Amino acid sequence: MIHILFGATASGSLKHTLRKMGLDKKDTVISFWDIFSVGPIYKLNEEIGVKSRLKWMEKCMSDEFDEIPDYLKEFKRSLDQINSVADEEHVTIWTSDNAHEQVGLRFAVYLLKDKNMDITVINTTKEYEKRFPVKNVKYTLLHSGEMIPEKFQHIYEHGAGNLMTDHDRTGLKKEWLSLAETRETLRIWQNGKIFSVSEDYFDEFIIDKVKKLHGKGNARKFINSARVIGEVIGHLDQYVGDTFLEYRIRKLIEAGVFETKGRLEAMRFYSIRLKC
Repeated sequence: MIHILFGATASGSLKHTLRKMGLDKKDTVISFWDIFSVGPIYKLNEEIGVKSRLKWMEKCMSDEFDEIPDYLKEFKRSLDQINSVADEEHVTIWTSDNAHEQVGLRFAVYLLKDKNMDITVINTTKEYEKRFPVKNVKYTLLHSGEMIPEKFQHIYEHGAGNLMTDHDRTGLKKEWLSLAETRETLRIWQNGKIFSVSEDYFDEFIIDKVKKLHGKGNARKFINSARVIGEVIGHLDQYVGDTFLEYRIRKLIEAGVFETKGRLEAMRFYSIRLKC
């Protein structure tokens, strides 16, 4: 079995699960670690698109842990792993109800277009809701990385997922080709579809959270940007990652919306507040 996932946390959880089940020598995990809901995906299935995405990351995203230089190598490694999957293998693609993993699903299906194989899709949002309901609590799994290894194991052991038809695969390949012609750098998941939006789409949401953190009155104290980002993530029904949100905060600083205190090297080193 070949597993394809989108995100380091989700793939790490599944690898842990496979080791626990004694399947780590039999099953293979292929992972893309970046977030496909943000950044350019124009012609990402071609060399020009991969380099364009890397260039955008280097320009726009802070890199406190020096991970971006390894992006090209890791991305190409994942592509090579997918290209080397043999015909007749069974591939399981793990996805969820968010733009990141739904774009990833379409990208993976496109990359497997010439392979003669069965592909199963497991939607962790839907599986979690069906298999792990909590009485009197409404909880929606936002992305696969939120799920602990024990839940992965339960879903895997119970044969979850849907086997894709040729019609399904053709439809997702077409959707990928359409996405790969878009120029926007932000995508959202709404009503079961992927929408490309302007990168300032969440700016007002960020500003509103800062206003609420300031509270009533005129005591506009500086708030650590990491706390602001945590507040935004906690109330956002989309998955875009903290680095993109920090990028938008820096753009709002440039626009004169926020004033700062500290060093803008990384989110934990500076605080912000609304300008008068």
